[in-house]
Amino acid sequence: MLESLSTARGRIGALLAGMVGGGAAVLLLGAPVFWAIVALALAALLVGGFVTFQEPINRVPEQHPDDPLDILPPLTRLVLDRLPTPAMLLDGAERVLFVNQSMREVLGPGLERKKLGQVLRHPDVLAAVADAIAAGATANVPFTLPVPVERHFQVHVARISLSPPVTALLLHDVTVVRRSEQMRADFVANASHELRTPLAAVSGFIDTLRGHARDDTAAREQFLDIMASETARMRRLIHDLLSLTRIEMNEHVRPEGRIALDGVVRQAVQVLMPLAADDGVSVTVQAPSQLPDVLGDRDELVQLFQNLVHNAIKYGREGGRITVTLGTRDGQVFAAVRDEGEGIEASAIPRLTERFYRVDVKRSRERGGTGLGLAIVKHIISRHQGRLSIESTKGVGSVFTVYLPEAPAQLPPAEAPAGGAARAPAAPVTEML
Repeated sequence: MLESLSTARGRIGALLAGMVGGGAAVLLLGAPVFWAIVALALAALLVGGFVTFQEPINRVPEQHPDDPLDILPPLTRLVLDRLPTPAMLLDGAERVLFVNQSMREVLGPGLERKKLGQVLRHPDVLAAVADAIAAGATANVPFTLPVPVERHFQVHVARISLSPPVTALLLHDVTVVRRSEQMRADFVANASHELRTPLAAVSGFIDTLRGHARDDTAAREQFLDIMASETARMRRLIHDLLSLTRIEMNEHVRPEGRIALDGVVRQAVQVLMPLAADDGVSVTVQAPSQLPDVLGDRDELVQLFQNLVHNAIKYGREGGRITVTLGTRDGQVFAAVRDEGEGIEASAIPRLTERFYRVDVKRSRERGGTGLGLAIVKHIISRHQGRLSIESTKGVGSVFTVYLPEAPAQLPPAEAPAGGAARAPAAPVTEML
C-alpha cells in the first residue's frame, strides 16, 4: 500500500510540476496573465489538498502496533463514529475495541477495553457474539434496554475479520415499531372501556326522548344538557388518549430545544385563569430573576404544567390559593405546584400517575376529569429525563414538584457596547397572574 502510495505521489508530483511549468511558460510567452495565474493557483490548491488531506488519511497509525484497530485508517474510524446506527467492535476475547458516539449514547461512556458482559448483560446477545467469534455465525437477536426509558433493538452480530479477530455488533432501534403496536392495542382497550359508560348514557337519553319524554319540554332540556356534558367528556377522553399515545411514541427521544421554564409556566397558568376565577382561586408564580434553561419541547411542557395547575384548581379548596415556585437544586430546575386542598392518602400517591386512576371518581367526573392527566405528566417528564415528586398532607394540601435537568451552558453573552451602562440584574419577582 505504501509503495503504491509513493508511486501515486510521484505521478501527481510530476503532473503538478508540468502544470506549474506550463503556467510559467504561458506567462513568459506573453499569453494573458489571467490564465497563467489560474494555472499556478490550481497547482497550489492541488498540492495543498494532497499534502494536508490525503496523506493523514492514508497513513497507518503508529501507536499500539499490536492493536487490531491499527487496521482501521483514521477516516474509517471517523465515518464509524459519525454513523447514526450504534456500532461496536470486539476482539477475540469479547473485549470492546471500539464504540461510536451513537453506541455511547445508548450504553454510556467508558466502554472501551471492557468485556462485553460488563456493558451489555443479555444472554442471547452474549451467545450470538460467542458463536460469531467461534464459528463466524451471523445472528439477529431482539434486545430490550429497560432504563432509563424502555427501548427495543434488533442486534446484528457478524465476524468481519479472522486475523486479527474482530466481530461487529450493530443495534437497530425498533422502539417506534414496538410502541406503535402496543399503543394501538392500548388505545382500543382503553377507549372501549372508558367510552362505554358515556355512550350508554347518551343512547339511553336518546331512547327516552324518542319515547314518553317526547313532549316533556323540561325533561327534554335536562336530558339534552346531560347528553352535551357526556359528549364533551368523550371528546376530552379521546383528546387525552391521543395525546398520551403521541407522547409515549417519542418517549425515548430526548428533546433538544432550549426552553425558559419561567415563560412556559406563566403561559400554562394564563390559559387557566378563567377556570381559576370561576372557583375564586388565586394563582401565584414565584421565580428568580435568573433561571437556567432546560432542554425540552415547549408544547409538551406547557401541557404538563396545564395538567398540574388544572388538577390543583379542581381538587384544591374553593377560594384558596395555588402557588407555583421555580428554582434550581443540584443542577436541576424545579417547578413546584402547591395547593390548599384536602390532601391525598399516602397509600394512593404511588398510583396517581396510573391511567384512569382517580382518588375521588365522582368528583373527578363532575369536574370533567378523564383520569389521564397525571399519566400524561409522567410520560412527558420521562421523555425530558426529569422526575416528579409528590408530597401531600391530609387537610393541608399537596405539592407536585417537577425536576428537569439544566441545559448545557452557552457561550457568555457579548459585552455591552463601549460607553453603554451595564444593566443591573432584576430583583426576584413574585407575580400574581
